Amino acid sequence: MAHTQRATWRNWARTAAATPYRSDTPRDLQELSATVARAAADGRRVRAVGGGHSFTPAAVTEGVHLHLDHLTGLESIERFDDGTAHVTVGAGMHLYALNALLAAHGLAMRNLGDIDKQTVAGAISTGTHGTGARLGGLATQVVGVRLVTAAGEVLDLSRDERPELFELARLGLGSVGILAAVTIEVVPAFRLEAVEEPWALDDVLVELDGLVDDNDHFEFYWFPHTRRALTKRNNRVADGEVAELNRVRAWVDDELLSNGLFGLTNRLATLVPPVTPRINAVAARALSARRFIAPSAEVFISPRRIVFREMEYAVPRAELPGVLAEIESWLRSSGEHVPFPLEVRFAAADDLWLSTAHGRETAYVAAHQYVKMPFKRYFDAVEQIMGQVDGRPHWGKMHWLDAERFGQLYPRFADAQRVRAQVDPDGVFGNPYTDHVFGDRHSHG
Repeated sequence: MAHTQRATWRNWARTAAATPYRSDTPRDLQELSATVARAAADGRRVRAVGGGHSFTPAAVTEGVHLHLDHLTGLESIERFDDGTAHVTVGAGMHLYALNALLAAHGLAMRNLGDIDKQTVAGAISTGTHGTGARLGGLATQVVGVRLVTAAGEVLDLSRDERPELFELARLGLGSVGILAAVTIEVVPAFRLEAVEEPWALDDVLVELDGLVDDNDHFEFYWFPHTRRALTKRNNRVADGEVAELNRVRAWVDDELLSNGLFGLTNRLATLVPPVTPRINAVAARALSARRFIAPSAEVFISPRRIVFREMEYAVPRAELPGVLAEIESWLRSSGEHVPFPLEVRFAAADDLWLSTAHGRETAYVAAHQYVKMPFKRYFDAVEQIMGQVDGRPHWGKMHWLDAERFGQLYPRFADAQRVRAQVDPDGVFGNPYTDHVFGDRHSHG
């Protein structure tokens, strides 16, 4: 097992850093179990580090940092008559590797977010999601996990085996143990027709219910300081249909416009903030419609090379138009300049204790700000607007809520606190961030 003493770790967005006592990279489950047990016996806290794509300090620790780089293999595939399968993989596997593995076996994830750099464990533990009115986040696709407890005990959990602990193990910020393996329910590989079109924001909001309900996956990007949006509709197609995206056009859209030119416009907005509305107006009008058909993962995933900060809130779907109107009103009155579009996605209600879509049809509104621009005033305002409609922040993105507020927002939050206190009474798997969002362990035993 590789040990690193006192090396400083930073997350992708440069919003969190840690200098742990030790960083360990266990070679297998046995070493992982022994490492966790030894750290707990020494009175040191333990946090696993995934791809570093959480914007919060979720992975920060002064104790032992665990890197699961060796727990990345395919363990098993169990196929069923309806074409679905249960695939068990090491928790340290990155989503891009999982997507390639599934494709090689004629399988795919039901739904994905738009970034594939996270590890499987990190993505599910923070509530990562895609978009689709009939679909839930990544954690809803998890049917089993292998968890290492503070005592070094290895537990296989599911809805049938210790269901309460399973709830928190699959979506709970790593607060009850270290995930060693994850079993995901997947579907036969499928292709999507992607239709991307610029729309007037007013038209999007008028047609919203139809756009969300009549497409497998719908999302849109609204450019602040304008009334324009880029819409994305992704729908399954039959095997015979073909509409390949021209490689040059793909490079122009995904690299030149979305990363190269976008990076340039953000730098310009940083240097000369008052030109931001004009930049956004030009950017919104520069977008042209495109249509292509590709394997699902290729449609879901977008390259992201511009570093930014992000806050995302889940709100009741019916509240979305009012929320956007409030944000627009604040931008107008505050004079704040935001070159980054707001991203709006959708999800079905689910029953996971800590899912941001728990018990309600959900719209997600993500606010971004370029890494070199101030974000606090903007994000504070967005958070206040979201609070008025009982918005729930993404567990891996920036927010300033605490356990008391989460207790009001999540009907099963007290159960999550109770299970955490029972399973990890000494707080081995905690850190200042989890202590802040879950509260004091000892009052929930």
